[in-house]
Amino acid sequence: MATKKLEIIPLGGLGEFGLNSLLVRSGQEMILIDVGMMFPDESLPGVDIVTPDLAFVQEHAAQLKAVILTHAHEDHIGALPYLLRLVKVPVYGTRFTLAVADHKLAEHGLLSETETHPVEPGERVQVHPYDIEFIRSTHSTIDALAMAIHTPGGMIVHATDFKIDDTPVIGQPMDVDRLRQLGDQGVLAALVDSTNVERAGRTPSEKAVIPALEEVFETAPGRIIISCFASSIHRIQIILDLAYEYGCKVALVGRTMGRLVETAMDGQYMNVPANLLVPLHTVNQLPPDKVVMLVTGCQGEPMAALARMATESYKQIRIEPGDTVVLSARAIPGNEKAIA
Repeated sequence: MATKKLEIIPLGGLGEFGLNSLLVRSGQEMILIDVGMMFPDESLPGVDIVTPDLAFVQEHAAQLKAVILTHAHEDHIGALPYLLRLVKVPVYGTRFTLAVADHKLAEHGLLSETETHPVEPGERVQVHPYDIEFIRSTHSTIDALAMAIHTPGGMIVHATDFKIDDTPVIGQPMDVDRLRQLGDQGVLAALVDSTNVERAGRTPSEKAVIPALEEVFETAPGRIIISCFASSIHRIQIILDLAYEYGCKVALVGRTMGRLVETAMDGQYMNVPANLLVPLHTVNQLPPDKVVMLVTGCQGEPMAALARMATESYKQIRIEPGDTVVLSARAIPGNEKAIA
C-alpha cells in the first residue's frame, strides 16, 4: 500500500517574529500546531493585530482534526479565537497554556463551545492518523511543550521557542534525553525554532538574572518599577522572591500582568507568600523603598502600563523622581525603536 503524502504547510512564523502557525497534513487529515498573532508595524496604521491567513484552513475545514498549542505566548495562541470562529476543532495544550487561552476564548464568547484537552509531558494522544507524543520543554514562559508527531510517512519532531535551561525556576529541565532517543530512532523532519540560535554560546539559565536584580534591591533609593513580559512567570517568581526577602510589597500594574500571574497562582505554578501582593491604589500609603511594581510594556508598547506611566496618562500611578525603572527583558528584534 502506498504511503500517504505528508505535507508541512507553514501559515506564518517563518523568517518573521509572530504569526507562528504550522499545518501538518497526511492524506486528507490535518493538525494545526499553534495559531499566533503579530503586532503590526508602522506600515499598517489603524491595525490592532495581524493574524495568519487562514483561508487554506477554512477551505479544508473538514480535514482539520486538532489544534496543538505549544506554549502560552501571544505569537503562538493569539489568533486562536479567529480560527475557532471559522472552524470548530478540539484544542490540546498544557494546563497553563489552556488556562491562558481560555481567557481569550471567553473574551470572544467562544469558551463554552470550544472542546479543550489538557495534556502533560510524556503523554501520547491519538489524533488519526497521528500519534502525538508531548515532550517537556523549557522557555521564558512555563509549561511549554515540544512534540514528536508519528505519522504514516515518518516521525516529525517539533520544538519551537525553547531555551535549554538546566535549572529552571519553575518546573523541570527540558527532556533532552527523550529528544536524543527520538533522534536515535530516526527522524524524518526536525522543525526547530529558537530565537538567537545563530549566536555562538549557550543561553544562561533564568536564574542568571538574580545577582543583577539583587543589586537593584540593595541600591534603589525609592520605589522599584520592573517591566517584563507578563508571561515570563519564571522571572516574575524571582522578583516576588526578592521582594519578600527585602521586605517589600508588590503591586501588579497592567491587566495582562495581573491576569497571567493570577492564572499561574490558580494553577499552583507559583509560590506567593500571603500579603505580598497589594492593590495598586495602596502603594502611595507605603514607604517608597518598600514598594515594587511589576508592569507591562517592556517592548515599548504605547498603550501598555509603563509607557502610560511615563507619559502621565495612567490614572492610578506615574513615575516619580527617585523611582528606579528596570527593563527586565531583551528587545524583540524590530522593537528597538519603540523601546528607545
